[in-house]
This record gives sequence, structure tokens and C-alpha cells, in this order.
Amino acid sequence: MKSENELKNKTRQSIWQVYNGLPAPIYVLFWATLINGVGIFVYPFLVLFLTQKLGYGDAQAGLFMTIASILYIPGSFLGSKLADKFGRKKVMLISQALASSMFLICGVLGDSELVPAFIMLNLLFDGACDPARSALQTDVTSEENRQASFSLTYLGHNLGFIVGPLIAGILFYRAPQWLFWGNGIAGFIAVMLVMWKIPESKPDTETIEKSLHSNSLDKAERGGVFKALFTRPRLLIFALCQTFMHFSYSQTLFALPLYTTRLFGEYGATLYGTMMSLNGVVVVVLTPFAVSKLRRFNPLANIVIAGVFFTIGFSLFGIAYLPWMFYVLAVIYTTGEVISATNVNYYVANNTPISHRARFSAIMPIIMGFGQGIAPMVGGAISERHGLNLLWALVGITAAIGTLGVFILYLVDKRTCKKEAVHGTESSDTP
Repeated sequence: MKSENELKNKTRQSIWQVYNGLPAPIYVLFWATLINGVGIFVYPFLVLFLTQKLGYGDAQAGLFMTIASILYIPGSFLGSKLADKFGRKKVMLISQALASSMFLICGVLGDSELVPAFIMLNLLFDGACDPARSALQTDVTSEENRQASFSLTYLGHNLGFIVGPLIAGILFYRAPQWLFWGNGIAGFIAVMLVMWKIPESKPDTETIEKSLHSNSLDKAERGGVFKALFTRPRLLIFALCQTFMHFSYSQTLFALPLYTTRLFGEYGATLYGTMMSLNGVVVVVLTPFAVSKLRRFNPLANIVIAGVFFTIGFSLFGIAYLPWMFYVLAVIYTTGEVISATNVNYYVANNTPISHRARFSAIMPIIMGFGQGIAPMVGGAISERHGLNLLWALVGITAAIGTLGVFILYLVDKRTCKKEAVHGTESSDTP
């Protein structure tokens, strides 16, 4: 009879085995993403930099973050168009190098009023990089290994994120210029790793033409990105539902650091940094388990579960007043994040036409991220007029709306699958 330790070891191995045998470029992207994750210093503390270093008010800081987010859009469209035409790797390397350069300049400028302008340029170039990276990742995977592959790079990001906010929390008051320099240097290291180890992945013309005549979910489409998008109405509805969830989650970058510093003073920045690190720890622990145990279920059903965790976690921040409460709520919303992150991109990638991967990788985050874009502006206005407690109630409601929308979509999808199964059986019975 096997000992309890042997059974535990076997279970642990079976969970991590989900990452065995993935395409080689995925392992390279894992390390590149991990390095980038370690260097993410600026954005978790951006609202504090604006309010405490540059003297912005809540509404002014929120408006800036919204405007800066909007700059991501033209960068994303341009980068996606170039990536589908000229190749993923070229666009990814050039745009990330430019984005990292903007942070190096910010570090030199210190507390200058010019810093926000270069932060906006960073977001412009980062917007061009993301769809190329996402398309590359989809190109090198198949439907069978895509969910595990996406979750591994997500895991790499959060392994780095365990360390990044802790370092940034220390640097914020002692050496704020290193928030920018560290972020920029990490970006250049990741660029070199991709440049040396990953080949170009753009599908050739023959592959795309062949896909046009298939019945696969990712079959190619002719025409522009909007024409292709409207051939997939469920994907469009799904993106709109995600807008509400993104509005809620983005308050961890805007409302949460403001809330902790106002409740606990200077200790609030440390508390927020350790919460972000706890977020990374929970992600690392739960991600392989979530992929291993939930991948047999419909991804839409899994996303509904994630939405429930979001709704509970964010709603209760409004009544939290002790540090341990913040840590508990961080675990709750992070559990939702893990389940969401390991299913949202998987669902989108499987329903994206092979001919438009980079452009869909631009348009889908823009639609889904609309809520994220307006969240700082809306959050800042509500915070100044009514306080952060009311804002957390609104955040919980928006998470619930998004969750309900995905649940309805899941029911429709389930009913459609049943009808297709019935029609398929009837066809097979016909002589």
C-alpha cells in the first residue's frame, strides 16, 4: 500500500505534468515573461507616483491614466497590422525595445513634469508589442496544448511579479528613478532572449488558403478585421462581458493603492506591495492546479466561477479596515484572476481566424479593456465626490454584471452544442 507522502508526490507531479512537452518557443517566452515580470516596477505604483511625487489629485491622476491607456489603442492597431503583414517577431522586438527606452528616459528625468509624456509613449509602443507577442504564442501552439502554454507564460509573469512589487515598494521612497530604470533594463533583457531563441512564426499564404476551406473554429477569413470579427458574434459578446470584469480588476492598480495609503499612511505602500507579491504567490501555487483540474470543463463555465470570486473579493474591500483583511481579499480576487487568465485567452485564441491573429490580438483586448481604460477616470471622480467605499460597491456590481453575461453566453453555447449533437446523430442515422 502506497504511503501518504508517495500519493502526495504523485498528485503534485501529475499537476505539473501539464507543462511537459510544450513547443520549445513557449519555454523561451516563459523565461522572457518571467524577466519582464520581475521588472514590472512602474505601473503598480504609477498612481502613487502621480499623486505623491508630481502632486496630482485623484481625479487628475485618474484622467491621466485613462488618457495614457487610450494611447495603447493606436499602438495596438498599428502593431497588429504590421505583425500580420511582416511577421510577429520583428514587430515584437522593435516595439518592446522602444517601450523600454521610454522608461530609461523617465529615470533620467526624475520628478520632471515631462515624465508623464514618456510614460504615455511607453504605452503606445507597448500597445504595438502585445498583439505581436500574443499572435506568436498562438502560432506556435495547437488547440490541444494552447491552454497549458498560455498558462505557463502567465505563470512566468507572476513568478516575476512576486519579486517585482516588493522591490518597487522599497524603491518608491528611497530611489524612485530605479522604478523606471529597472523596468527598462528588464525589458531589454527579455528582448535579447526572444531575438536569440525564437524564430519567426507567421503562417504562410498556403496555410491560410487551406484554412479558408476548413470548418475549424480558427478558420481563416477574407477581408478586414471588423468583417472577420462580425463573423464571430459570440466572441464579440464575450468581449463586451469582459469589459465589466476588466473595469473591476483594474481598480487593483488605481483604487487599491489609494485606499491602503489613506488607511495606513506610509505603511500602506508596503502593504500594497506585499499584497501584489501575495497575488503572485497565489498565482504560482494555483495556476497549475487550475489548469489541471478545470481544463476538462467549458472555458465559459470556468470564467463564470472566476467572476463570482471577483464579485465577492472586490465588494468586500469597502468594509475592510485591518491589514489581514486585505490579504484575505487579495487571495479571493487572485483565485478569480487565475481561473479567468487560464481560460479567457484560451477561449479567444480558439475562436480567432488564423488569417487575423495579430489583429484580433489587438481588437479583442481593446474591447475587453475598455472598462480598464475608463476605470481610473470613473474611479477618480467617484473617489473625490463620494469616497472609495462607494467605489468598491460599484466595482462589485460591475463584476457581477460581467459574470451574468458570460453565464448567459455559456447557456446559449451549451444549448447550441446539444442541437449540433442531435443533428449530427440524425445525419449519421440517415442511410
